[in-house]
Amino acid sequence: MSKSITDTVSNAQADLEKLVRDLRGLLSARELDAVPEINLLRQRIDESVSNVRDTAVRAAQDAARQARDAADAADRYAHDEPWRVAGAALAVGALLGFMLGRR
Repeated sequence: MSKSITDTVSNAQADLEKLVRDLRGLLSARELDAVPEINLLRQRIDESVSNVRDTAVRAAQDAARQARDAADAADRYAHDEPWRVAGAALAVGALLGFMLGRR
């Protein structure tokens, strides 16, 4: 998984954790214990957070798997067709050299 995707997932997870802490802090006030709906709301928040965590973990695992699969496919292609890869690299290098030479 690339660094930027990892950072984005980590930042989103940290933001979610902070939001949950803030909500739990608000809902943990003892004065609210007398309100029956608060316990139900606390349970719903806990279930939702658990579901979001599970979904985020699955999404991160899927993204990592797809990145590994793409890298493996590129590696296989480079090993199966080394002259094509070398030719493509030569063509890109020549094109860049031509473009930079015209400056």
